[in-house]
Amino acid sequence: MTTDTNTDNESREIGIGIIGAGYMGKTHSVAMQAVASVFDTALRPRCEMICTTTPDGAKEAARKFGFNRYTADWTELVTDERVDAIVIASPQFLHREIAVKAFELRKPVLCEKPLGASLDDSRAMVEAAKQSGVVNMVGFNYGKAPATQYVKKLLESGEIGDVTWFRGEHTEDFLHDPAWPATWRTTGKATGTMGDLAPHMISCAMNLMGPIERLSADIETVHHERPTASGGTQAITNDDHAHFTCRFSSGVMGHLYFSRIATGRKMGYAYEIMGTKGGIRFDQEDQNAIWLYRATGDNASRGYTKILTGPDHPDYVQFCLGPGHGTGYQDTVIIEARDFLEAIAGHRDAWPPFTHGMEVNQVIEAAHDSASKQAWVAVADY
Repeated sequence: MTTDTNTDNESREIGIGIIGAGYMGKTHSVAMQAVASVFDTALRPRCEMICTTTPDGAKEAARKFGFNRYTADWTELVTDERVDAIVIASPQFLHREIAVKAFELRKPVLCEKPLGASLDDSRAMVEAAKQSGVVNMVGFNYGKAPATQYVKKLLESGEIGDVTWFRGEHTEDFLHDPAWPATWRTTGKATGTMGDLAPHMISCAMNLMGPIERLSADIETVHHERPTASGGTQAITNDDHAHFTCRFSSGVMGHLYFSRIATGRKMGYAYEIMGTKGGIRFDQEDQNAIWLYRATGDNASRGYTKILTGPDHPDYVQFCLGPGHGTGYQDTVIIEARDFLEAIAGHRDAWPPFTHGMEVNQVIEAAHDSASKQAWVAVADY
């Protein structure tokens, strides 16, 4: 005898449409296929339609990722009656138009970072989300890692006392060699390091420390030309690395650095936090561990302790029962999908919402202006 488990558990399907089938489009597709099994969500995603730039590409993506249908026209996906929620994994310049249309139809939206191609874009998207009243979420998935969720709990509990300093970085080396060719990432402000990598660490800093009040930034293009596939050279029109000193609204002092030319760094999403009673260190290249220092006991025995994530840490046990076995990058996106679906099912806000994405873009805009003026600026002025 068989029974309908969906009826027994009062779960229901939700039609998912994903725009984009590249790096993040695939990742979100896998997450939507897995999330109901991992977290037993009340909403069970049905991968209804995927969109890419060509019909053949969309057909192949649908086959590989398990979608019922496909299209090369994002408007067809957004307006389709069987698509209930939208994941935007397309280039930034399309974010605003897609999101606004989805909100007009009162469809929830999960949009990859950064939120639009500019601060104006993100403000328009926030306003459209507000007018619609539906769930909206930005894809800052690294903040979903069990270790970083645990760090937030430690800070909220006062484990390291009053925080005095925060240092964060997002450093990679995928363009460290000047002989490597120009790509879409090397043209335009929105796809430089400040548009591409910086949003992740700015989001992290704001999640853990609160709003950034003021900053002083320096932004630099190190490799001004790169070869092209045709044998010529192309001028680089965006930044290779950047940093800024800041003060958070809480009074905490901070420093953030971002680079795509940090030779040897593959996923340097890392932070260090100092407090009056201890300290914390984390590095995404070792995402299943934090280093915790407690200023207790005699000086001879004090030191940083490595804590491996396990079933007692947030959102770990659903993936693995073994302490120290670890979670991975894809798992953070599955957690993100769970949060998106639970917000829709519960008619409540998702974290991080579009307002957070807009505030990250506000900090980036302030940093660009600070670098051009070579001066401290107040983020609230942007």
